[in-house]
Amino acid sequence: MRKLIFVLLLVVFAVSIFVAEEIKIGVVLPMTGGISAFGQMTWEGISLAHKMYPTVLGKEVKLILFDNRSEKTEAANAVARAIDKEHVVAIIGEVASSHSLAGGPIAEKNHIPMVSPASTNPMVTQGKRYVSRVCFIDPFQGAAAAVFAFKNLGAKTVAVFTDIEQDYSVGLSKFFVDKFKKLGGKVVSLYYRTGDQDFTAQLTIALSKNPDAIYVTGYYPEIALLSRQARQLGFKGYLLAGDGAEAPELFSIGGDAVDGLFLTTHYHPKGAATSMAKKFYDAFVKEYGKDPSALAALGFDAYLLIIDAIKRAGSADPEAIAKAIRETENFEAVTGVITIEKETGNPIKDVVVDKANAKEKKFDFAAIVSAQELK
Repeated sequence: MRKLIFVLLLVVFAVSIFVAEEIKIGVVLPMTGGISAFGQMTWEGISLAHKMYPTVLGKEVKLILFDNRSEKTEAANAVARAIDKEHVVAIIGEVASSHSLAGGPIAEKNHIPMVSPASTNPMVTQGKRYVSRVCFIDPFQGAAAAVFAFKNLGAKTVAVFTDIEQDYSVGLSKFFVDKFKKLGGKVVSLYYRTGDQDFTAQLTIALSKNPDAIYVTGYYPEIALLSRQARQLGFKGYLLAGDGAEAPELFSIGGDAVDGLFLTTHYHPKGAATSMAKKFYDAFVKEYGKDPSALAALGFDAYLLIIDAIKRAGSADPEAIAKAIRETENFEAVTGVITIEKETGNPIKDVVVDKANAKEKKFDFAAIVSAQELK
């Protein structure tokens, strides 16, 4: 019996040593559901980063993926499970701002650092010490779209379509409208809800005002459908959207109607300037046999930022990691050189503008709107 107990103790000790040699990072993404394309693209980047940089402080990094099923409630539940059951030291997530607004407070309450790859609503990090991000925020993105529409496209009147069920969409529309009006443009405001299939009524009102452009904030399913119906009703002007349009499904749903649609985004290989961007691009193409998406680049950056913070902290203690994240300066990432504002957890970055190419089903680089232009 004593021998058996001794053996069991040895096993427990060995397991405890093994566990101690792992650093657990939770990843909460929409891998299924309405915006699953976003989660899958982000996961490609995170997985590649982990493959390239699998250790930190001499320990293996273990990624634990949670699917929020594209639901706010499940997003909050997933963050709670990552903390309570898996005891992660940090979390990468979420993609949608509404999901980060649901899960972020749980990470904040438990003092677990959470880095969002792509949640752009300012409220995601507002008043928080443990929630940060690697993407620009909607005031920058919305203002960039307004500057591009007014100065580059010469649009003077824009019909703005807002998904009233998405915090991301509501915020993005507001910042576009504020900047576009400040520039001297006119706005026609219309509204829809996630899951809507018919936009004829709103489009009829919008087209009666003869807009030079239609700006749709929201996500790719509705953006694609609305674009198709706008073209069917005879609209010949410009189509614009935010980064929520960037998914392959935009082309499968929207077809030729989305050709030429301009969207603000975080990354394009032709607009990338850092040495890490070149390394990422080559590795991504080798791994997946295709060009990387902006979400893949942001997922890659979120992972690297956490790993870099752990290195600088010299510890896997969540408090130390959170502090190091907020002290990030001039970190050379894929989507640019990142300095995190200590008080807000937000980076200030340039905004990329892409143009949808329906024939080749890809997004072409169009322009960069610098942070200086948005002041």
